[in-house]
Amino acid sequence: MFSNIGVVGAGAMGTAIAQTVCENAQKVLLYARREEVSNHINNTHFNKEYFPNIRLEDNIIAINDLDNLKDADIIFLTLPSSTIRKIVRDLKDIISADCVLVNTAKGLEKGTQKRMSEVIMEETGRPACVLSGPNIAAEMVERTFSSASIACSNKQYLKKVKKALETPKFKVSTTDDVIGVEYCGVIKNVIAISQGICQGMKVNENARFSVFTKTYNETKDLIEKFGGERDTVDDYCGFGDIITASTLTVSRNHTLGVLYGQKIIIDEQASGILFEGKNTIVIMKDLCRKYNIESATVDFAYDVIIDRVNPEDAFKRFWDKL
Repeated sequence: MFSNIGVVGAGAMGTAIAQTVCENAQKVLLYARREEVSNHINNTHFNKEYFPNIRLEDNIIAINDLDNLKDADIIFLTLPSSTIRKIVRDLKDIISADCVLVNTAKGLEKGTQKRMSEVIMEETGRPACVLSGPNIAAEMVERTFSSASIACSNKQYLKKVKKALETPKFKVSTTDDVIGVEYCGVIKNVIAISQGICQGMKVNENARFSVFTKTYNETKDLIEKFGGERDTVDDYCGFGDIITASTLTVSRNHTLGVLYGQKIIIDEQASGILFEGKNTIVIMKDLCRKYNIESATVDFAYDVIIDRVNPEDAFKRFWDKL
């Protein structure tokens, strides 16, 4: 039993992680950027913005000051990839030498093209543990059956995080393939968009899953070329997460693809909705160019989402590459 586990980010996934690890901790500190959010959680035990009908456990305490995390054994970072560098920069002089940082963001840093574990190492000088899997926050917060993969170069960190996460209903696989696990989460965003485009176009199911087969095999090729292990794609972080994001409406990136497949263009600034996969497409396209890698899936998503190519024309090009 851990005495103190922190979760930075009181959104859907942060709340779900807090509800999961609270079984293995005396106290879970859930950081919310806005004071009114933390006050409401502490006064009512509900996160009204995300789960207004789910009561949070009594040992989950919302905080509004990162300094409160100074004694945390483990801190889960449940934030968009674009904010990770700033947060860990703020945390590095607060947390203890033994504290393990666990990243859940599935993306690459814009500009540097770095994975989140690389960003965390650069800012803090310590290896991060990364978590990825077919995790649906709305299910996790109710403590239904779920799973995730965690990866870290430090075996003791890995053991510690597994102990914090695992419950009779939450299964955790472990690996030292940090590159593979992180890129599974990154590429998954592109796959979810590509499958969404197909659904939005009303491509027949036989063709859609023929394309998915090509996509799945490309994922293994990409991860191997980036330095990861092909077999990692068969784990929770790979197959499980890819299927979840590509077939269920809970995925924002899948929804984005559906809309573009219907030729509906989303203004992210006006809508206030962040689609991490859109940034990921651009980065993945750049990486494919840089390493001279062919990826029909990345090309398809880039054509439709970034270059605004007619979805039917883009799909025909995709199909010809099968």
